[in-house]
Amino acid sequence: MTQEQLAGLIFWFPAFLFSTTVHEAAHAWAALRGGDPTAYLGGQVSLSPLPHIRREPIGMLVVPLMTSLTQGWAMGWASAPFDPLWAARHPRRAAWMAAAGPAGNLCIALGAFGLLKLGLAAGFFVAPHSVSFSHLVAANDHSSLWGLVSFSARGLSVLLMLNVLLAVFNLIPLPPLDGSAAIDLLLPERMAGAMRRLGFAGSLIGMILAWRVFPLVARPLFDLVVAVLHPGVRYG
Repeated sequence: MTQEQLAGLIFWFPAFLFSTTVHEAAHAWAALRGGDPTAYLGGQVSLSPLPHIRREPIGMLVVPLMTSLTQGWAMGWASAPFDPLWAARHPRRAAWMAAAGPAGNLCIALGAFGLLKLGLAAGFFVAPHSVSFSHLVAANDHSSLWGLVSFSARGLSVLLMLNVLLAVFNLIPLPPLDGSAAIDLLLPERMAGAMRRLGFAGSLIGMILAWRVFPLVARPLFDLVVAVLHPGVRYG
C-alpha cells in the first residue's frame, strides 16, 4: 500500500463517512421538524453511520473505500428518504430540509477552520511551504507532540476542504442536488418546486452539468480557504 493510499484510508474515508452521516442526519432531522417522519422512522435521525450505510451500502461504503485506496481521496453518495406528497404540499418545508444537509457540512467546515486557526495562533500549526487539499497547515517542528500535531493538521485539513466542497457542490441549483430544492427559499411561491418537477431526465442532465461546472469552482474555493486561513501568505 502506497503512502497516498494509506492517507486516503486513514484520513479521507473516515472524514467522508462522518461528513456524509451528518449531512443525511440533518436532512432527516429537518424533515421530521417539518412534519415528515419518513427518515426518522427509518432510523436516519442519527449520527451513527450504520443506518445510512444500510440504506446506501455502495455509496457510503464500497465506493468511498475504493476511491480512498485508488485515488487517495473519497467519493460516494447517500440519501435520506422523504414523502414526495409531503414535499409537494409543503415546498418551503422541503426546501429547508434540502438546505439542512449542506448546512451540516458548513458547520463541520467552520469547526475544522476554527480549530486550525486556534492551532495556528497557539503555535502548534504553521503555514506550510506548499498547500494542497489535505495539507493546509503543517506541524510546528519544535512541538514536543509533533506526531499528534501532524496527524491533527492532516485530519483537520481534509475535514475542512471535504466539507466546503460537499456543501458547495450540493448547493448547485440543479436536480437531483439539494440546491434544486433549497433554491425554493429564494423563489416566489408560485415557482416553488419547479426543479423537482423536472423528473428523472432533469436529474440526469443536472448531474452531468454539475460535474462539468464543479471543477471550475473547486480551485477558486480552495484558493479562498487558503487565503482566509493564511492571510498575508502567498502561494504560487
